[in-house]
Amino acid sequence: MSLKIGVPSKGRLMEKTFDWFGARGVTMGRSGSDREYAGAVEGVDGVELVLLSAGEIPRELSAGRIHLGVTGSDLVRDKLADWSAQVAEVAALGFGHADLIIAVPTAWIDVDTVDDLDAAAAAFRAEYGFRLRIATKYHRLVRDYLTAQGVADYQLVDSQGATEGTVKNLTAEAIADITSSGETLRANHLKILSDGPIHASQATLFAARGAEWDAATRATLAELAKQLGVKAEV
Repeated sequence: MSLKIGVPSKGRLMEKTFDWFGARGVTMGRSGSDREYAGAVEGVDGVELVLLSAGEIPRELSAGRIHLGVTGSDLVRDKLADWSAQVAEVAALGFGHADLIIAVPTAWIDVDTVDDLDAAAAAFRAEYGFRLRIATKYHRLVRDYLTAQGVADYQLVDSQGATEGTVKNLTAEAIADITSSGETLRANHLKILSDGPIHASQATLFAARGAEWDAATRATLAELAKQLGVKAEV
């Protein structure tokens, strides 16, 4: 049985992943046309490349359909309950950096921290009769973070795209989203809370604890880990 490794199927994440492995003597590439979601691996025998969207990789790792996968650390933490029981972090790859942050309107001059947001949310509910809305697609991470910070008077509004525009469009009062430069936030008159990010994400190589690890795939994993210069335990 081959060791299956899932890699993002397009864009800079795919290119950077190919570069990272290639720099360590493991060459990855598509097999056939750009429409085909299969690839080839050279440098270590017994490895099969599977091209998936970054958002699908946590699910495939959790299901054990792939042995290894490269995706954002934010996606694994948000999509998988008790994620560390399902996957093991093998290596942070040093690219794909982005911070999951909470941002509020710049006009909220008295709101700079999560404690300020907590007070504003309580005041908002008292005045308007419903909970302050925070638009996000990272429900698990944001909810766990706000619960740990003691914030209660809010509701999460699902946003799968253009989250920064939800405040301007009056469908949310604040947002929690991924940002790398903050330029889009500033363009939408939003400011990041000063407490720091909910999670500092980057592309990471994960191993699926629940995949079928037989003697052959474990041997391939050991050989691949040696070639990459990382430790891999599942």
